[in-house]
Amino acid sequence: MNKSQLVSAIADKAEISQSKAEKALIAALDSIVSTLTKGEAVSLVGFGSFGVKKRAARKVRNPRTGQEMLIKEAVVPFFKAGKNLKDVVDSKETAK
Repeated sequence: MNKSQLVSAIADKAEISQSKAEKALIAALDSIVSTLTKGEAVSLVGFGSFGVKKRAARKVRNPRTGQEMLIKEAVVPFFKAGKNLKDVVDSKETAK
């Protein structure tokens, strides 16, 4: 499912126009991103949690040249699925 398909699904389920659904989706995603950039977590009960982790600097090897390089530390986003989401997805998979 891509963004336009998600907007269509939201519009259908909420019985609103596609433009309102798109605005709602953009507002929700922007809110999540702005919260993560502050270093704070977003928890959606029954769905999951978004957060950020600090990844330490590390040495890697270029597979083409064999040369060692240093990748600087970075703050990266992550998503951890909630129990309800895991259970629903698992029950749908086992039903197939």
